[in-house]
Amino acid sequence: MRCICGRVFMVMQLLSLLFSNAAFASDAVERAGDILQVVLPASGAGIALALNDRDGLTQLAKSGALMLALTFGMKYTIPATRPDGGDHSFPSGHTSITFSSAEFIRERYGWNYGIPAYVAASFTGYSRVESKRHYSRDVIAGAVIGIGSSLLFTEPYKDWHIQPAVASSFYGMTFSHVW
Repeated sequence: MRCICGRVFMVMQLLSLLFSNAAFASDAVERAGDILQVVLPASGAGIALALNDRDGLTQLAKSGALMLALTFGMKYTIPATRPDGGDHSFPSGHTSITFSSAEFIRERYGWNYGIPAYVAASFTGYSRVESKRHYSRDVIAGAVIGIGSSLLFTEPYKDWHIQPAVASSFYGMTFSHVW
């Protein structure tokens, strides 16, 4: 079953690269970020569907709903001008969506899936600043909102998970298994 999930994720990533290559006539970096904001949530849902993980789909939907409510609630109540002069700069919606999806994938299915998802989410944040659609503060706020919304609702899938543990008096690793 893991091979199917890995293949689904790889196909989604390859599709994003193919579409972003077609965008060189305009701003390829911005276009790639636009595509990844769709590819990452679709990848999370695709992995959940491949595993027949209904609980995962529910968790993805709940975290997505909270993330969208926070992002767009803030976007339309906090007056912030974009670097290109447009309105509704704070926070970055693209970044909120991709980081919410990346954290869902990491928390639910582990670091093997999470690392590529976080790389893609980070690139999306970079694309928003590079294309002059957002300031760094907008992207950082979007990432915090996205990660936070997924942390609230996402639980690990049935598997072993390794996670860093850090507190004021210790640091180490935790190992857990969900049956």
